[in-house]
Amino acid sequence: MTQNTTSAMALAMTLGWEEWVSLPGLDLPAIKAKIDTGARTSALHAVAIEPFGSENNPQVRFIMHPDPDNPSIEVICSAKVIDRRMVISSNGESELRYVIESPLQIGDQTWPIHITLTNREAMGYRMLLGRSAITQSIRITPSESFRQPTLSYDLYKKRRKKNRPRRPLRIGILTQEPGNYSNTHMIAAAEARGHVIECIETSRCYMAINNHSPAVYYDGQALPRYDAIIPRIGTRMTFYGMAIVRQFEMMGVYCLNSAAAIGASRDKLLAHQLLAQHKLGMPNTAFAKSSRDTKGIIDLAGGSPVVVKLLSSTQGKGVVLAETKKAAEALVDAFRGLDAHFLVQEFIKEASGTDIRCFVVDGKVVGAIQRTAQPGEFRSNLHQGGSAQKIRITKEERKTAIKAARVLKLNVAGVDMLRGDSGPKILEVNSSPGLQGIEHATGKDIATIIIESIEANVRSVIRLST
Repeated sequence: MTQNTTSAMALAMTLGWEEWVSLPGLDLPAIKAKIDTGARTSALHAVAIEPFGSENNPQVRFIMHPDPDNPSIEVICSAKVIDRRMVISSNGESELRYVIESPLQIGDQTWPIHITLTNREAMGYRMLLGRSAITQSIRITPSESFRQPTLSYDLYKKRRKKNRPRRPLRIGILTQEPGNYSNTHMIAAAEARGHVIECIETSRCYMAINNHSPAVYYDGQALPRYDAIIPRIGTRMTFYGMAIVRQFEMMGVYCLNSAAAIGASRDKLLAHQLLAQHKLGMPNTAFAKSSRDTKGIIDLAGGSPVVVKLLSSTQGKGVVLAETKKAAEALVDAFRGLDAHFLVQEFIKEASGTDIRCFVVDGKVVGAIQRTAQPGEFRSNLHQGGSAQKIRITKEERKTAIKAARVLKLNVAGVDMLRGDSGPKILEVNSSPGLQGIEHATGKDIATIIIESIEANVRSVIRLST
C-alpha cells in the first residue's frame, strides 16, 4: 500500500497553520509542526546524523531536540533510509538529505509520510509538514492554529518501556570468537528484527581516555557510536575486556552486562562472598593461597571428599575432585606450590554428577537444563563431555537463580546450581553463558530473547532537564 493510498483512507480533518503531531515510529510523542503546503516533502529537525548498515539495509540514526526552548531533551531516533534527495530550502540553498518513512499521528488518525532530515535549529518549528503528507480529505485553515488536540513536551518524561516502538539499533558484540554458535545466533536474531550487528574483536580495540571525548579505536579508526554492546569476553581477556566495556559505558552506550557486574562474577571469591552475604545457598567453601594449615582448610569445607578449584578456572578446567583426605591434602599442597589462589569446596554427593543451568534474562529464568557428567567424570560442563536435557525447576531454584543474578547485577546470566538435600547450592554465576547447549535442549530461541531485552533497555531519551 503506497503512502498516498493509505493517506487517502484517512477521514476528513481540519488543520490550522500549526498543529501538535506525533511520530510514534520514531518514539516522538509530541512535536509542534508548521503546516506548509509550499513545501513538497515534510522535514524533521535532526543533528548528529549518522548512516549505518549495508547497501541492502541502509539505516540512519540522528538526535532530535523536540522542544525548541529546552534543548536538554535529546531523543535518539533511527529509521530505514528510503532515499537521498536534493532539497532546495526556502532561502534557496540546496542540501542532499536522507529521506525516511514514518507514521504521522494527528488527533486519532495515523498514516505514513516521507520525511527529510535536516538541521532546523534556526527554525521556530522542529517539523515542517509538507503537501505530500496532506491529502484531499484534509482541509487547511491558514488563519487558525491548533484545530486538533493539544499535546505536551511532558510526554517525554512519562513514557513507559512497554509502549516504546522498536527502532533499528546498531549493536556490537565484544568477542574473540566471532564465528562461534552464540555469536552467530545472536547476529541472526538481531538481523531478523531489523537491526545492524557486528562483532568487535576485543584484543584489537584500544582507547582514548579523556574527560571530553572518550572513544574506542579499532584498527586505526574510532569505532562508531553503538546503541548497545554485548560483552562476550573470554576469561583470558577479562581485565582488558572490562576496560573496553567501561569505555563504552563512559560513551553512554548500553552494555548488556556492565564491566562491574562482569568483574564480580569472574572473581569467584568476590562472587561467593556477595552470594553468601545475601544468604544464598552454596557448598561450604574455604579460600586460601599460601596457608600451611592444609587440614584446617579441608575441614572448613566439611572434610573429604572435596572439590579444589583454581580461582581462574572456567568450563571445568582447573577443577579437581579429591575423594580421600590424603588426596585432598596432596591437592591443596600442589595448588599452594603453584602460588595460586584456590577454593576448596564441599562435594555434594547427592547431586550425583549433575547440575542445573538456569539462564536468566532481565530478572526472569527463560530456560533451564540439567547437565549430566559422562561416566567416570564428576564435572557436568558440556565442554567436558557432559550432556544436557530440559528440566522443570522448582520455585525455590527459580528464586535462587533470579536473586543470584540480581545480587551480581547481571542482566544476562547463567546460574549453575546443585540439588542438595538442604536446597539449591550455587556453584557459579556466568556473565557470558553459551547458547548452544540450552537452545538445543530446550528448543527455545534464547538469542532472540536477548535481543528483545536490548530493545527494551536501550534508551531513546538520553538526557532530560531537571
